[in-house]
Amino acid sequence: MDRTTTTSAMPSRRSAADALTFNVAGLLAEPAGSIREIELSAPPLALEWDIVQTAPVTGRLKLTRTNRGLLVQANLRTSIAQSCSRCLRDIDYPVEFELDEEALPSIDFVSGLPLDTSAEPDVLRLNDHHELELESEVADEIALAEPIAPLCRPDCPGLCPICGVELASGPHDHADEEIDPRLEGLRGFGSDRPG
Repeated sequence: MDRTTTTSAMPSRRSAADALTFNVAGLLAEPAGSIREIELSAPPLALEWDIVQTAPVTGRLKLTRTNRGLLVQANLRTSIAQSCSRCLRDIDYPVEFELDEEALPSIDFVSGLPLDTSAEPDVLRLNDHHELELESEVADEIALAEPIAPLCRPDCPGLCPICGVELASGPHDHADEEIDPRLEGLRGFGSDRPG
C-alpha cells in the first residue's frame, strides 16, 4: 500500500545537523512503497574549504521505503558568499542541487542486531537509532556546486585594465593618457600584419 505523508522540518534554534537528521523508524516499519515528504529548512552549515553559506538550506525531501531501506530524493537550494570573477564585487551566489541516494540500515529493524556493512562500504547508512543524517551529503553537494568563475550578472563588464575602476559604474576613456614608456614598443605591435 502506497501511503504519502507530508511533514515539515522547520527548525527553531536547532543546529544544521539536527535539522538535517530525520528519525525514519516509523517509515522502516511500513511496507515498501510508503513515502514521506518533508518541507526542509535548515540553518547554514559549518562548511569546510572556506565556503560560507549565506542562506538556509530549503527545499523538499522525499523518502520512499524500499525492500532494502530508503530511497532519498531531494531538490534543495541555498546561496554561498562569492566574489564576481570580473568586477570582484561580493555576491550571494545561488546554489541548487539534488540528492538521489539509497540509505540502508546499519541495525536490523526487527532484531536490533548490527548488520554486516562491509559488502557495501560506500552506501549511505542510517545510524544506530534508525535516523537518516544528511549533513555531510548536503555539505558535499554545496562544495561541488561552488562555481569556478562566478559572475554578479552574465553581462558584467569587469574592471578597467588601466585604472581598475568598475566598468559598469559609468563611461571613462584613457585614450589621451600617456602610455607607460616601458610599454611604448608594443604600440605598433600587429599593425603591420596583413588583414
